[in-house]
Amino acid sequence: MEKKLIHGPITKSILLFSAPIILGNLLQQLYNVVDTLIVGRFLGADALAAVGSSFTLMVFLTSVILGLCMGSGISFSILYGAGNTQRLHACFLLSFIMIGLITILINLPALLLLDPIMTLLHIPVTIRPETRSYLQVILYGLFFTFLYNYFSSLLRALGNSLVPLLFLALSALMNIALDLLFVISFGMGIAGAAWATIISQAFSALLLAVYTIRRLSLHRIRPKTLHFDRLLLKELLQYSLLTSVQQSVMNFGILMVQGLVNSFGVTVMAAFAAAVKIDSFAYMPVQDFGNGFSTFIAQNLGAGKTDRIQKGIRSAFLCSFLFCLFISAVVLLFAERLMLIFIRPEELEIITIGAGYLRIEGACYFAIGFLFLFYGLYRGLGRPGISVVLTVISLGTRVLLSYMLAPIPAFGTSAIWWSIPIGWFLADAAGVLFFFFNKKKIIKIQ
Repeated sequence: MEKKLIHGPITKSILLFSAPIILGNLLQQLYNVVDTLIVGRFLGADALAAVGSSFTLMVFLTSVILGLCMGSGISFSILYGAGNTQRLHACFLLSFIMIGLITILINLPALLLLDPIMTLLHIPVTIRPETRSYLQVILYGLFFTFLYNYFSSLLRALGNSLVPLLFLALSALMNIALDLLFVISFGMGIAGAAWATIISQAFSALLLAVYTIRRLSLHRIRPKTLHFDRLLLKELLQYSLLTSVQQSVMNFGILMVQGLVNSFGVTVMAAFAAAVKIDSFAYMPVQDFGNGFSTFIAQNLGAGKTDRIQKGIRSAFLCSFLFCLFISAVVLLFAERLMLIFIRPEELEIITIGAGYLRIEGACYFAIGFLFLFYGLYRGLGRPGISVVLTVISLGTRVLLSYMLAPIPAFGTSAIWWSIPIGWFLADAAGVLFFFFNKKKIIKIQ
C-alpha cells in the first residue's frame, strides 16, 4: 500500500484519509439510529426509551473492544511508517489473539449479569422486559463487533480507509431492510430491531475479514515463522490497554449520566435518547477526523518526520474548528426540527426537553472537536496515558457536576446538559497546557 500519509500535501492527505472513516462511522451509527427511528415511530415512547438505554450500555461494552483495536492500530501505523514488516506481522497476530480473548471475557459476564446491570442503570420496571429482549440479542453479536473493528483498524493503520466504508455501506442498507421486515412486516417488536442489527454487523464483519486476510496475504503468516518479541508485546499492551481504558472511562461516564437521566422518568429518557442520536451525528465527523489524524501522527512518527507532524497539528485544529462552527449553527437553528426525525409531533414535552439539550451542547461543539484531536494526537505520539487523563477530567467533571446539581430542583436536568461542555473545556485546557510544556519531549523520533 502507498504511504500517502507521510508524503504529499498535509491537509489534503488527512482529509482524504479521514473522509471514509467519517462516512463509515456515520453509517455504523445508522445501525442504532434506524432502530431508534422505526421503534420510536411504530412501537412508541416506552420502546424508544428501552433502545436509548440499551444503546448507552452497548457503547460502553464495545468501547473496550474499540479501544483495544484503536490502540493496536497505532502500533500497526508506527511499524508500518518505519517499514518494519516482520514486527508488523507479529503485531497482527498477537493483537488478534489478545483482543479476541478479551471480547469473549466481556461478553459472557454481560449476558449472565444483564438483570443486575439494568438495576444499576435505574431502568424503570415498566420497560425492563423490552430492554432485556433487545440487549440479549445485541450481546450475541459482540464478537462480530470485534471482527469488524479489528480488521478496520488494521486496514486504516496501513492507509486504507475506503474498503471498511464499502463493506459497512452494504451492511447499513441490509440493516434498514431487515428493520422494516422484522419490526413492521413480521411484528417482532424491539427484538426484531436487535436481530436486524446483529445480522447486518455479522455480514459486514465476515466480508471484511475475508477481504483483509486475502488482500494482505495474512493467511501466509505462520506462528512458527514469527519469534516472540517481549518488547513488542509490551508496546502493544501499553497502546491497546491504555486506549481501551480511555474509551471505557469515557463511556462509563456516559453510562453513569444515563443512569441519572433514567431517574427522571420515561419522558426525559426518550428525549435524551433521541437528542443523543442527533448529538452523536453532529460531532461524529470531528471524532473520526481525530482518529484519522491519529494515524497520520503515528505513521509520520514511525517515519521520523517531526516537521510534518507539527504542520499537521496546526492544519487539523483549523479544519476541526471551521467544521464545528458550521455544524453548531445547524443544530442551534433546527433543534426542534431535528427532534421530529425521531419523535412524533404530538410529543411536545419530549421535543422541548431534547431541543434544550441540543442547544446547550450544540453551542460548544468546537470544544469537543479539539478534545478529539488531543486524544488522537497523544495516541499517535505513543502517549495514550495522556488521553486517559484528559478523558478522566472531561467525564469526571460531567459526572461530578451532574450528580451534585441535578437533584436540586432549581437545576434539574439542565445541570446534566451543562456539565457536559464544562468537562470538554477543562480537558481542552489541560491538553493545551501539557502540549506546550512538553512539546520538545513528546515530539521526538521513536
